[in-house]
Amino acid sequence: MPSLLTPDLIEAYRTQGFVTLPGGVGPAALAALCAQLDDWIEDSRGHSENYGTTENGKARFDLEKGHSREAPRLRRVMNPCDISEAYEEAIRDAPFVDMLAELIGPDVKFHHCKLNVKLPGMSTHVDFHSDHAFEPHTNSDQITALLLLDDMDDTNGCLRVIPGSHRQFYDHFQNGQFVGAIDRDLAADLAPTSLPVVGKAGDVCLMHAMALHGSGPNLGQTPRRLFIAEYTAADAWPLVKCKVLSRFTGEVVRGRPTRSCRLEAGVFDLPPYYQADSFFSVQGQKTAAQQ
Repeated sequence: MPSLLTPDLIEAYRTQGFVTLPGGVGPAALAALCAQLDDWIEDSRGHSENYGTTENGKARFDLEKGHSREAPRLRRVMNPCDISEAYEEAIRDAPFVDMLAELIGPDVKFHHCKLNVKLPGMSTHVDFHSDHAFEPHTNSDQITALLLLDDMDDTNGCLRVIPGSHRQFYDHFQNGQFVGAIDRDLAADLAPTSLPVVGKAGDVCLMHAMALHGSGPNLGQTPRRLFIAEYTAADAWPLVKCKVLSRFTGEVVRGRPTRSCRLEAGVFDLPPYYQADSFFSVQGQKTAAQQ
């Protein structure tokens, strides 16, 4: 199979910790993913608190404070691949899986996925953090594929990544408590160096799991919906219990499985297993039931 990534793109990923590419998913698949999400947003109008059940007993559908039938604020869907054929197909067969395999493959495992939703007027934001801090593995060949379901730019709360931040570990604890974000003063110092992830619906950002990233609320007039799927090299093994467990967690989607465990030198914290439905609550943002 011919390479999907040029040497320059691979070098950009190695240097910056992320790269954004067109063609993460085909037009028909994109339409199916969006249609399914539209249905879930419509269904959320009939709920007043988080609902549904995931493989580890947490709520599947996470609602932002202020959610109502008239103004739905569905902010996250946990592992949509577990309940949707369109999303299940995407985690295995979308072009972005072949792209990321060139960076951490050839043998690649699926870990988990979720949808982050920012409809116009929603206050949801993401404090700067790394995905590795939530789900550390024996080595850092972990990659997050962020598939844009809508056009994304600074006007609707696009993701911002701090280039080069994937080269070191950042503390996500405060006063002994896991808060799922780096120190706010440090974040304020680093934020001016962050780069926006902008693109068209169907584009994909491939991001190293140790890269610091965050985003602001959607202050624009267009939705910003993001499908987030996390993968690891087959020889990367989890060091903590998965917080967003899928029925497909650990499935080899490219190459072959292995009994080997590759260890990478380094020191970092092991986060506790939290009972909150989503990391938004860990970062201090309220749900619809906490009016």
